[in-house]
Amino acid sequence: MAVNHAAALKVGLGLLGLCLFGYLVGPPLYWHFMECLAAVSHTSNTCPPCLCDCSSQPILTIPEDCAKHDPEVNEDTEKNFAELLTEEMKLREAEALESQKHADMALLEAKKIASQYQKEADKCNSGMETCEEVREKAEAALAAQKRLAAMWELRARQKGWREGVAKSHTQSQGNVQAV
Repeated sequence: MAVNHAAALKVGLGLLGLCLFGYLVGPPLYWHFMECLAAVSHTSNTCPPCLCDCSSQPILTIPEDCAKHDPEVNEDTEKNFAELLTEEMKLREAEALESQKHADMALLEAKKIASQYQKEADKCNSGMETCEEVREKAEAALAAQKRLAAMWELRARQKGWREGVAKSHTQSQGNVQAV
């Protein structure tokens, strides 16, 4: 069964390769063959050579513009050209003004947004300064409380207080009160 599958796979791949080869090589060979046939058939039907002298004739002839030499037409053309240029200049000026207007509006909007961001930044900075001041005051109050606690502990030790004795004395008082 596996041998049949392997053989079928080989046959399929061979056909695929043959088709791919035909697809790639076929069109160029076809056109080359057709050119050879055209060359062979062209040589068999020979025509007599042309007897004309084409080099003496111009390739392209342009008729002369009759209106070019007429003064009235020439003057009207210049007036129309001047009017067209004036109209074009007015249109471009209007476009430039419109573009400038849009640019000014965009600049004004950018300035407003920058001002809002600056206000928010100022608020943030003042809040940070306030927080920093409060933190410094809290640190100073904590340091003062630590000094005061150390002073009271020193006085208590001078009076004979010991840490272990105070705990056992407190626990024994709690037991007495519980009974």
